[in-house]
Amino acid sequence: MFCFTLTSFLKMTINLMHIPRRFLLVISLLLFLSISVTHAQVKKKVVKKSTSVPVKKRAKPAAKISLPPVKAIGTRVKISTDMGEIIVRLYDKTPRHRDNFIKLVNDHFYDSLLFHRVIAGFMIQGGDPESKNALPGIMLGKGGVGYTIPAEFDSTLYHKKGALAAARDNNPEKASSGCQFYIVQGKKFADDELNIIEMQRGVHFSPAKRMTYKMVGGTPNLDMNYTVFGEVESGIEVVDQIAQAEKDNAKRPLKDIHMKMEVIK
Repeated sequence: MFCFTLTSFLKMTINLMHIPRRFLLVISLLLFLSISVTHAQVKKKVVKKSTSVPVKKRAKPAAKISLPPVKAIGTRVKISTDMGEIIVRLYDKTPRHRDNFIKLVNDHFYDSLLFHRVIAGFMIQGGDPESKNALPGIMLGKGGVGYTIPAEFDSTLYHKKGALAAARDNNPEKASSGCQFYIVQGKKFADDELNIIEMQRGVHFSPAKRMTYKMVGGTPNLDMNYTVFGEVESGIEVVDQIAQAEKDNAKRPLKDIHMKMEVIK
């Protein structure tokens, strides 16, 4: 690319006057071509890079999925007493005891009956039909409904604190009473005590059972001897209060403790 001022052009013209004509023609042609090419060039458009920061699209938060609360399997029964309410859950692993208990509850069999035998550190017992309107001081515990229920033993269902189990007499089949039941209060056991029970009864306590009997308590000597068919879900403090009630020599509370039951969802 050539750039000329007026002064430089005049100087060149004067100098060219001494050059032969044929060279002048050549020089003029080259000069013309150079100027034409210069004007024919197109300047490239400069594209400025954007200095703006790209905006990222904000991702929409994932929709929260609310799951329904998991409910423990089993029918629940509310036991209303003069000292408060106890909610028990019946096990599906003991269907005969479960169904019989539900039938009696729905028939209002237990309404107005008493907890007729209570032993602190052991259990509270009720369900004797003869306890309804029983006079003070009368020994109770021999009433029934005229039938028994075959034992339904399961090694995973044991006598931890709050266990719901069926009472029975000394029949060899260990069949349960058709109506009388007890709820375990129990006590805590040490390893050496559990070892003695294992040797005497010929049973084995798994590590989980041992931990429960040591930390929570129960009546391990009754395992696989009486049918456990449910457990307390709430109201264990009511069980403790009933177990501490003043009682006579037959373990019947001096002040009657009534019950009323209903099946709940």
